[in-house]
Amino acid sequence: MIEKNILVIDDDRIILDSLCEFLSLEGFQTNGTESIKSALAELEKHSYSLVITDVNLPDGDGLELLEIIKQEHPQTVAIVITGYGTIESAVKAIKQGAYDYLTKPISDDDLRMAVKRAIKQQSLMIENESLRLQLQQKYSLENIISHDYKMAKIFDLVEAVADSNTTILMAGPSGTGKSMLARAIHHRSSRHNKPFVEVSCGALPETLLESELFGHVKGAFTGAVKNKEGKFLAAHGGTIFLDEISNASPALQVKLLRVLEDRQFEPVGSNKTKTVDTRIITASNRDLADEVKKGRFREDLYYRINVVTINLPPLCERVGDVWLLAKHFLRMYCAQHNKQRLGITDEMLEYLERYSWPGNVRELENVIERAVLLSKDKFIGPDDLPNAIKQAQGPQKKTYQPKSLKEALAGPEKELIRQALEANHWNRQETAKALKINRTTLFKKMKHYGLYDEAERLGLT
Repeated sequence: MIEKNILVIDDDRIILDSLCEFLSLEGFQTNGTESIKSALAELEKHSYSLVITDVNLPDGDGLELLEIIKQEHPQTVAIVITGYGTIESAVKAIKQGAYDYLTKPISDDDLRMAVKRAIKQQSLMIENESLRLQLQQKYSLENIISHDYKMAKIFDLVEAVADSNTTILMAGPSGTGKSMLARAIHHRSSRHNKPFVEVSCGALPETLLESELFGHVKGAFTGAVKNKEGKFLAAHGGTIFLDEISNASPALQVKLLRVLEDRQFEPVGSNKTKTVDTRIITASNRDLADEVKKGRFREDLYYRINVVTINLPPLCERVGDVWLLAKHFLRMYCAQHNKQRLGITDEMLEYLERYSWPGNVRELENVIERAVLLSKDKFIGPDDLPNAIKQAQGPQKKTYQPKSLKEALAGPEKELIRQALEANHWNRQETAKALKINRTTLFKKMKHYGLYDEAERLGLT
């Protein structure tokens, strides 16, 4: 888009030329046209930051043009001008999508100010759209890094249920990425342009959690000095993610059950029923079936939220993902902190892959960020690890295990082939060239080491 490009539409040639000349002198690139038809043709050929249009045009109503601009050129802002200004017509123009409304004769100062504000609004619209796309990319399913077959199955399940209103329960230890996966589900659904609201049920006192979720009216309890809208209403049209739902009190569980069944609730201290259209995703790091047996979680609520269950495996069960995630976090934090780190030493990777990761992916991320910040070398190594990780594994002694040379070399060969495949985006022809072997040999080795099956699961064949 050409910056500060303005299209002026007016059937009065004198006014049209005058406006175009004034805006050109103000530093804008300006084109003029006298009808809706020619304006639409111009909008098809070029992108404009701003359209200034008269209401009464020879081939139609300028307000009809606003509707077309809003639908087909959403990043273009419009100003309406007219010689017959009324409050009713001004209100109608704003409702149709006009940013501002000016009445002829238009003073230079009024036009200058209106255009300045409209251009600023257009810049904000572009910036917001850019941020929205960045956010969508950040939380896309493709941005969740894994080569593990368990995660591949989870991705398939997410694809199947993302664009539905089905309630989802995510289970797994803390730090396995439940929040990120919930956001990925939201951004993959038709609700992606609506709010995503996250509530950690374990981070709030029981007395405040109900008010946080459902809101309250003034005077409902001590300190309730005004009405407050709850998270469910804030998520109307979008998705609400209830993390650590096992912490909900018995009374709150009753209310949650009703919301799940009827999408209705009453704010604390109110008898007025609210209705919401909200997709609900829940998560728990405890075994809810066990909580039901122990009488700490309602059985009917458990079965209501357990429509689709996603079990996220701990990182210790996805050892093959450790180095993938470590390299990803290394790139991310090097860029974020403006550090130059070329990679991770083999010795450090051994430490990372042997560690049990009780804090899962979140702990690994923190360890890599720490190493990026503290390391004095180009490659981060064991010296950059927290003592707790090194001490947990004890001194590393390599003992001889009787095996043939062929068996001993199989592991390194598989890893080398995997790295070459990834470096060449799993293109077998390019990978074979890089390894200086023919494609048939590469294919046989991929089949032998299970890499071909892995590529099929990930849709890379």
